Amino acid sequence: MAPTVWYHVRNLDEGRRFYREQLGFEEIAVDFDGCWSTLQHGEMEIGLAQGEPSEDGVAHVEVADLKHEAERLREAGVEVGIVLELTGEMRLLDVYDPDGNRIQLAEELRD
Repeated sequence: MAPTVWYHVRNLDEGRRFYREQLGFEEIAVDFDGCWSTLQHGEMEIGLAQGEPSEDGVAHVEVADLKHEAERLREAGVEVGIVLELTGEMRLLDVYDPDGNRIQLAEELRD
């Protein structure tokens, strides 16, 4: 499976650490010579490559409790937006990595 979204990060080690430790991604491959990594969270697979960040691509990541994740990330000093709720359908939250790349967390509300 190829990454769905690629993000450029200024510092690969810091980017890898953020996605693993703050967002719960599992690293599935890393190439230190090529300066890239792939990580997975549920069905979402992303790639990180060292370089200048751009606004291309948004990873959509399913979480079990979005409000809890928002609070946890805020407490950890992560830049997050506001929780948007589509009544009875879904909650959404934009989260930004240290390089300003946007990740959208989502919680399905339907049973």
